[in-house]
Amino acid sequence: MNARMIEQLKQLEKLARPLEPDEAERTFLLNQVGAYANQFINRIGTAPAYTASANGRLPDNFHINENGAALEELLPLLQKYVDTPGVAPTSDRFLGYIPGGALYHSALGDFLADISNKYAGYYFPSPGAVQLENMLLDWMAGIVGYPDEALGSLTSGGSLAHLTAVVTAREARGIEGDRIGTAVVYLTAQTHHSVNKALRIAGLGQCVRRFIPVDDHYRLETASLLQAIVADKQMGLNPWLVIGTAGTTNTGAVDPLPEMAQIAQAHDLWLHVDGAYGAFFALCDEGRQKLAGMEQSDSIIMDPHKTLFLPYGTGTVLVKDGRNLFNAFAADAAYMQDGAANDVISPADLSPELTRHFRGLRMWLPLKLVGVAPFRAALSEKLLLAQYFYEKLQEIDGFEVGPPPDLAVVTYRYVPQRGDANKFNERLMQALLADGRIFISSTRLGDKFVLRTAVGVYRTHLDSVEQALAVLVETAHKVIRE
Repeated sequence: MNARMIEQLKQLEKLARPLEPDEAERTFLLNQVGAYANQFINRIGTAPAYTASANGRLPDNFHINENGAALEELLPLLQKYVDTPGVAPTSDRFLGYIPGGALYHSALGDFLADISNKYAGYYFPSPGAVQLENMLLDWMAGIVGYPDEALGSLTSGGSLAHLTAVVTAREARGIEGDRIGTAVVYLTAQTHHSVNKALRIAGLGQCVRRFIPVDDHYRLETASLLQAIVADKQMGLNPWLVIGTAGTTNTGAVDPLPEMAQIAQAHDLWLHVDGAYGAFFALCDEGRQKLAGMEQSDSIIMDPHKTLFLPYGTGTVLVKDGRNLFNAFAADAAYMQDGAANDVISPADLSPELTRHFRGLRMWLPLKLVGVAPFRAALSEKLLLAQYFYEKLQEIDGFEVGPPPDLAVVTYRYVPQRGDANKFNERLMQALLADGRIFISSTRLGDKFVLRTAVGVYRTHLDSVEQALAVLVETAHKVIRE
């Protein structure tokens, strides 16, 4: 029996051996991937910012089967069917959404994290990884202006970060059972939809929601907020949570955070700030002035995969009084007892996640390799580029601009001499997508269909914005002639 078992084990080991490439094969694979990466990056400057997909189906040779394939056969498939169609978020002319291009240094950090496969959820099995991530969170808390007792978590993005903050606020304020139906949340129509999703997932879908009006710059009206809170208290309701935004998705507007903080403190509300887009602008002097007041919040989210230019899947939540975050998520189990004696707080105690990727290395490596100064300069540049785009657009006949940008998002539309402006801009948007040289997005502000330029990719510079302006004018005139 033992002899047969040993023979079977040896046979299985042989069959599984392709999972363990030797050094020569690893070098060969790395060289191919490195060459592909360099070719991809070298094409960014001339490749379209958007490429329509002719066929939404992947070919049959993408399907998984028993037999392997050579990497040199697979990379062309990725290039043709995955990396080329759709939006190119690495492009300098990617001006439609916020995420900022994905740093090469971060890809190296991910590679190193995946090679070591360090488990970053718990201190005992990976003390170095946990301490590295905690150090990054302390650094970000300093950017916000939070005290030393703040705690946080690196998340997959803003959605999980919002959920973490909402659950923390729920637990800290005891919003449960019969109290849910009388608890009031204050937000605006410009609040990101992931906040509403977080409330629903957290079991707070039955909370009363008050949508506070915004001003002409799409910032929350604090007088209306105060009036709503007072009225709700008089009706016997329980105001408990107010959402401020430091850089809305639609327009990049920054809510009046100092005034909101004063109201929240006076009426004992938890102030949560969505700084997913805007918070990192506090690294530069111009941005810090616009973000004054976020340090007075009870919790905040900020996305390194937006204005710190990291790859998708890098978010952050910070809570000013870290005890609230710990109390909301700390848990124990018999199989975790081996490392229970240490006094370092583990990420799993501050998050819904237990098993998690070592996200910190993709953030730490670029910051250590180049320092903070280039990030600071890039953020200042994006603010200035948005202002430049806004001012130049005002000089072009036919274009109507929205409010001056608080950060680096500009809204505008073309108003034709005849016909419906909304329908014209819908056609203009489709024409820009068909052209593909630049990628912008659209949104609706009130009853207006407007175009939206978000300057956020670290590769975007003055020549990129000049090209975007030229393509906008050229395409608008083309649509007029149709």
